[in-house]
Amino acid sequence: MRRPVQTLLPALTGAGLLHITLFTDTYLRYVKAGLRPLLLASGAVLLLLGLAAALSRDPGQGHHGHDHPGPPRIAWLLLLPALSLLLWTPPALGAYTAARSDAQPLAARKKGFAPLPATSPLPLTLTEFTRRVQQDDSGAIRGRTVRLTGFVTPAPAGDGWYLTRIVFTCCAADSQTVKVRVHGTPAPPADTWLAVTGTWHPGGTLGTRTAPAALDVRRTSRIAPPVNAYTDDLPITPG
Repeated sequence: MRRPVQTLLPALTGAGLLHITLFTDTYLRYVKAGLRPLLLASGAVLLLLGLAAALSRDPGQGHHGHDHPGPPRIAWLLLLPALSLLLWTPPALGAYTAARSDAQPLAARKKGFAPLPATSPLPLTLTEFTRRVQQDDSGAIRGRTVRLTGFVTPAPAGDGWYLTRIVFTCCAADSQTVKVRVHGTPAPPADTWLAVTGTWHPGGTLGTRTAPAALDVRRTSRIAPPVNAYTDDLPITPG
């Protein structure tokens, strides 16, 4: 049992990493795009190690033609995660994860806010919209029509919904959630990607954390999910 596990596990893991990194965008569900070269290198090394182990002489074979005791059969289960990289794509993080994650307070902006351009609707990321609402004491966001994009996360107990982004700092393990509460329209299906146009929903004191990151919606348009869904990029213009 030992020899197949020792050779197949690194080889399959390496082949899986190369598959999701070279031929698909699936790796973006796990890590940031900048880590692609490291995944490629890791996949190549693991594949070569597996091949080398398969071609080398088995040190477990004794001179009398018998095997030393191998690992328990349960070791074969280690092959399942490796096979999944080749045969099955895990679902992307989405509304299920976001509904169970609290949005973290945004770090204070070190520099002041530049004047907002006159463009209307004004495209903003969810992060920038939240910062303008809770940190810009000039109140420049008041009354401005903005366009935000993200996916739908229903609020608990069906009480409205949020436009959401999940952002990777490095990988899925350190992901953070950015949410903007949406008012004025029923919740679309969870995980639907939307471009939402509207104005800030008043509450609290604008420019402080008492002000909600919330939007009075005027228009929603379905959009295709971005290739790299785990960033908070500028909105995609609906087709």
